[in-house]
Amino acid sequence: MADDQRSATNAAFLDSDFLYGGNAVYVEQLYAKFARDPASVDPSWREFFARVGDPAQTAVQAASGASWQRAVATAIPSDELTQALDGNWAKVERTLERKLTAAKPAASPADIANAVKDSIRAIMMIRAYRIQGHLKANLDPLGLGSFGPQADLDPANYGFKPEDFDRPIFIDNVLGLEYASVRQMVDILERTYCGTFAVEFMHISDPEQKSWLQQRIEGPDKGVAFSPEGKKAILGKLIEAETLERFLHKRFPGTKRFGLDGGEAMVPALEQVIKRGGSLGVDEIIIGMPHRGRLNVLAAVMGKPYRAILNEFQSGGAAEDEYASGDVKYHLGHSSDRVFDGNTVHLSLTPNPSHLEAVNPVVLGKARAKQTDDILANPDAPRTKVLPLLLHGDAAFAGQGVIMECFALSGLKGYRTGGTLHFIVNNQIGFTTSPHYSRSSAHPTDVALMVQCPIFHVNGDDPEAVVYAAKVATEFRQKFAKDVVIDMYCYRRYGHNEGDEPMFTQPLMYKKIRGHASTREIYGARLIAEGLITQAEMETMVKAFEDFLDAEFEAARTYTTNGRDWLDGKWRELGLPLDDERKGTTGVALDHLRALGTRISTLPATVAAHPTVKRVYEGRLKMMETGEGLDWAMGEALAYATLLDEGHPIRLSGQDSRRGTFSHRHSDIVDQDTEERYTPLANIRPGQANFEAIDSLLSEEAVLGYEYGYSLSAPEALVMWEAQFGDFANGAQVLFDQFISSAERKWLRMSGLVCLLPHGYEGQGPEHSSARLERFLQLCAEDNMQVANCTTPANYFHILRRQLKRSFRKPLILMTPKSLLRHKRATSKLSEMAEGSTFHRVLWDDAETAPATLKTKLRKPKDIKRVVICSGKVYYDLLEAREEKGRDDVYLMRVEQFYPFPGRSLMKELERFKHAEMVWCQEEPKNMGGWFFMDPNLEWVLDKIEAKHRRARYVGRAATASTATGLAVKHNRERDAFLNEALG
Repeated sequence: MADDQRSATNAAFLDSDFLYGGNAVYVEQLYAKFARDPASVDPSWREFFARVGDPAQTAVQAASGASWQRAVATAIPSDELTQALDGNWAKVERTLERKLTAAKPAASPADIANAVKDSIRAIMMIRAYRIQGHLKANLDPLGLGSFGPQADLDPANYGFKPEDFDRPIFIDNVLGLEYASVRQMVDILERTYCGTFAVEFMHISDPEQKSWLQQRIEGPDKGVAFSPEGKKAILGKLIEAETLERFLHKRFPGTKRFGLDGGEAMVPALEQVIKRGGSLGVDEIIIGMPHRGRLNVLAAVMGKPYRAILNEFQSGGAAEDEYASGDVKYHLGHSSDRVFDGNTVHLSLTPNPSHLEAVNPVVLGKARAKQTDDILANPDAPRTKVLPLLLHGDAAFAGQGVIMECFALSGLKGYRTGGTLHFIVNNQIGFTTSPHYSRSSAHPTDVALMVQCPIFHVNGDDPEAVVYAAKVATEFRQKFAKDVVIDMYCYRRYGHNEGDEPMFTQPLMYKKIRGHASTREIYGARLIAEGLITQAEMETMVKAFEDFLDAEFEAARTYTTNGRDWLDGKWRELGLPLDDERKGTTGVALDHLRALGTRISTLPATVAAHPTVKRVYEGRLKMMETGEGLDWAMGEALAYATLLDEGHPIRLSGQDSRRGTFSHRHSDIVDQDTEERYTPLANIRPGQANFEAIDSLLSEEAVLGYEYGYSLSAPEALVMWEAQFGDFANGAQVLFDQFISSAERKWLRMSGLVCLLPHGYEGQGPEHSSARLERFLQLCAEDNMQVANCTTPANYFHILRRQLKRSFRKPLILMTPKSLLRHKRATSKLSEMAEGSTFHRVLWDDAETAPATLKTKLRKPKDIKRVVICSGKVYYDLLEAREEKGRDDVYLMRVEQFYPFPGRSLMKELERFKHAEMVWCQEEPKNMGGWFFMDPNLEWVLDKIEAKHRRARYVGRAATASTATGLAVKHNRERDAFLNEALG
């Protein structure tokens, strides 16, 4: 192109309104070119840049991108489409000039210049639609919301006047057309990005994913299209969904059901996910969802008998189970098999509480556990056979932090599930709160931008658009194993629940809803207008389903369940606990124990371990040689090794779990030269079970929920979550309250999850002392879980093994030590883990069981004046204080397991001292720790043995608002005071 023609072209650019944000990259690159050599750009640009006046180096750096940006791992094709997407307009201009010159060799330079100008403008307009089209889309069925005019989508913004609209422009197959007029382009772009279906995807950095989406939805022959049979199938599901809601509204007026009224298009969309997913290799879909629409999903999607649901409305069902406490019907789960086109897909809906999004990580963990066997068999296999499907409300998706945490997990090693399909029922309201009060973004989905997944926005009153979005989203997930979001704009016809009055807070919205036809009515009228059905045929379909529900209602009166499904599949060999099975067989043959310990403590010569870590492992080898002085980490490692050798997988996750917060575990040895990792526990022998220790993201709620979900699908595995400090567990309190402590009784779902919570008062301040033992004890009832505070490596060894060596599973909340990890007295012998040994709920005084290690020799039981009952680290503080004082008439007894309360063990031990004064000593403040739990239970024990003193006396810190002092002097003063009082 001649200089004068190029100058004219660029002058036209400057005269046009092209200096908007979308072209910033092009301008920066041109400015960098000018900074290096002003003569390399045409005079009009030289004049413009000369007026800007920025330093040349600044321009060059800006064009190069941020200094901190991550290198692109995927090779980016250098075609004009990709360059246009990235805003590299200078290269686009050169490429188009070359192609147009080749295509029209007889054209004059001026004609080529004008054609290039048209092509660039057209591609810029296309790019703007891809970026901002969703802001113009027709998404709100009520027509109340609008993001305002989008000037960047106006052809006039690119210099196209009405007389230019029909001139063919070279766009090189960008929209599937080599040449297209502005009118053709706008028609395709409006239909693709601004109708009742819209998509956000330009934030995705992977060019393959962007290209796939463009090819899937762009073009003259692309878009939402269904066969007559497909349209009738969609109508059938809408009739089923709407008729159920109306039936329940009529039969049970005022009863909460959290109906789907207004969002019925979700039902055929979920059917499409199952159908298309099954054809693309999905074997199982694990679903998590809130209340809204749950009954419809259970019936119309999962195939739960309508009579079963109607029976629950008549106060039957799970609530009458003699074991279960039950839950409201819109919290319950279900499982079933659906068959489409010969493909069977297993569906399981996870039960959940009213903390809406808390179920999300549970679903992800279940999915990961179900994928594990396939992945172990073929590590390169995609995780696409099991699909996590999460349904959300708009306000919860935008507002709940666990959403972000789950997205953050989605790409991490140890947590990947091959992508989650998110479906948002966007009611455009949260209970009574309008969107402009509940989020700061245009859409509720903006949090999903963090993982660069595509976001499909659809109008819920266009069920074809919703089903189409579900189809494309499923295809994307299966191809790229990545999260994808569907945002269905709809409305909520009856308020938050059927007894709520929404006119109090949103009168204009609900006046509009009151006169708004239902989705089924709108779509039915559309099919009638298309000539696919008649009004009479549609009325017959509705009447037939109404008659069906009437019959189901009558059948529900005598409906009975076929029994519990909670011990199916992998749980089939397990059951409820029997008293004679509670100890389990946890000891291991001594020689085998020593051999395993030696194997996991021997590092290959090829691994350049850190000198300190090397000494740690040399110390462990010495423990195996002598059988003495086994510390906490060695006891844990032996528990893991024996379980792995016996075929039990082990999964441990937490914020610093591989090394251990207190640098005690070192499950992975990091080579100091290469940073490659060697894991001794994964190298015991060929064919051993899988071991994985994972350093998690800095989260408690999502990670704990994930591990809990994993445990639900892996009863044969030891699944553990470790808090960095036990105090941090309160960041996941909803999981403890609503799932771990109560799921067995509410939903008949067992779990063997172990929670390791570092606990102990070492003067490290309020947030590094207490794991809030009292909160877990308050949750204990009906044999729902176990709470323990072990003081010896041997007891820790046995309690971990006990989790899998019994015929039932219970969650284990374990207060783990900090200073005791290396305490000279907190050690065990190898023989205490050998065959015949077991876990002890109550432990004796060391002066009684190992007198040679102490200078104080206790008097005979009849001469003991005081028994100090305690738990955890304070035992060793008491032991050392007693040594200093030389008290031989004070007996120290440890409670290693708080719940289930060891009543018989305490009766047996305290029977020897029933004449003595009884003291409960703890290091926690009086209003915390174990006192309020132990007080009535000890009173019961002392009454049973007819002790002289029927109540124990409290000794410990006074009640406080904060868990601990942050002042070392005060900490020591408090400790010394209660130790003196405890010993008398």
